[in-house]
Amino acid sequence: MKLTERQKEIIEIVKQNEPITSQEIAERLGLTRAALRPDLSILTMAKILDAKPRVGYYFVKEPGAVGKLEKLLEMKIEDLQSHPVVVQESSSVYNAIVTLFLEDVGTLFVSDKEGYLVGVVSRKDLLKVTIGEADIQKLPVSVVMSRMPNIIVTKPEETFYTALRKLVDYKVDALPVVVEEEVNGQTRLKVVGRFSKTTLANVLASHLSEL
Repeated sequence: MKLTERQKEIIEIVKQNEPITSQEIAERLGLTRAALRPDLSILTMAKILDAKPRVGYYFVKEPGAVGKLEKLLEMKIEDLQSHPVVVQESSSVYNAIVTLFLEDVGTLFVSDKEGYLVGVVSRKDLLKVTIGEADIQKLPVSVVMSRMPNIIVTKPEETFYTALRKLVDYKVDALPVVVEEEVNGQTRLKVVGRFSKTTLANVLASHLSEL
């Protein structure tokens, strides 16, 4: 995937009107500042644009920066994903909390006994149940998890930019990386990796410094 048409349009708007504020850019595109923020962040971190407080955005001419950014956005999730942390749906909330802290993650993926994805449970989900009166050593994690099909996933062949947009658009902390398998005529999802905000930060830190 190359720079999106929106990102190219942003660059042209800034070139022709620099310095220009994010509000002014958003108005020219008919968008909100919130919708524009991910694109501006990418272009700024890539050193294609820069910004001065109370002044606005301006174009930074660095040969090769756009091409390097496009290569980053085209990278496949299978080359970036981290190891998934999975618990079974029969696991207790207590064991899920222990796993969460031992693995130092904010989200757990939940599988059935065959190992297929059935849900996701977040730190917030577990916190909510622990402040109640439930016996968390007996309560199964399946009671508090978000269930399929309301789970946002990514796949190994998807691009870095596609997964990034999912994190932003759906306001989630982590995406299970899945592959599809046919089981008794049904499509099931096997978790093979994890793409999280931490993964995103690490990728940006290691790659954008080279732009």
